[in-house]
Amino acid sequence: MAEADADRVKGGAEILKQSAAGMALFGNMDAAAQEVDKEAAQKFKDEADVKIAALEVEVAALTGKDNKKARTEKSKEVAALKVTPEYVDATKILADKPPPNGNFVKAAAAPAAAAPAEAEAAPDAAADPKKKADKPKKAGAAAGISPAERKELDGLKDEIIKKKKELKEGGMSGGQINKDEAIVGMVARMNELKEKENPGCLDAAKSEKKESSKKGKKLSKEAEQEVGELEREIEEYRTKLLSPEFGYSKKEVLSDPDMQDMVKKLADLRK
Repeated sequence: MAEADADRVKGGAEILKQSAAGMALFGNMDAAAQEVDKEAAQKFKDEADVKIAALEVEVAALTGKDNKKARTEKSKEVAALKVTPEYVDATKILADKPPPNGNFVKAAAAPAAAAPAEAEAAPDAAADPKKKADKPKKAGAAAGISPAERKELDGLKDEIIKKKKELKEGGMSGGQINKDEAIVGMVARMNELKEKENPGCLDAAKSEKKESSKKGKKLSKEAEQEVGELEREIEEYRTKLLSPEFGYSKKEVLSDPDMQDMVKKLADLRK
């Protein structure tokens, strides 16, 4: 009897050990096998970013003390959009992190060896239209910038040049134009999109800005002059491309590699 009891105890301990291992395995699967709808997250964030960009342009245009209240209200709208559960989850998903609020989650992936009952339930899950397989990603998706953001970026470039031309015709100097709130807001958004397109450049710019502020460095007279000359060069080149001689459309001007290089150089000079 004593030997039989010992066998039962030993067998029970082994069963408990196997059960614990199985539970741990299922726990890991629950944490790692969550299937998210990255396409839906990208679409939501693109639409939200367009609204945010439009509000930021409005904020930048509301200058002076008289518009302080309106400017504050618009800024609050921007901040509110950026902290919604959906926006937070979309941002996390696009950074390949789990959504903390549970949005844009399609389903949990089934274990490799499903039990018979689970196998029978599989057709029901497949019939759910919300659980469709992910569509193939477009070629530009991996770069981090969506078609909507590309359109917004191109539009911002055109708006910046247009606004600067208006300010210049109004008698403002290059330095004054660069400090104009509308220009500053649009350039900030443009740089944000460029950072998403080329990850790392924004962080590097922030680090350089912090170092410069610690050392008390300011933009030199030569740098201000270079910025003004580059602005004139960009405007002259844009006018040339739009002329009947070349016949470029506005979209083709914004897509021109030389134009993009000059705009990028201008942004780098302002950092």
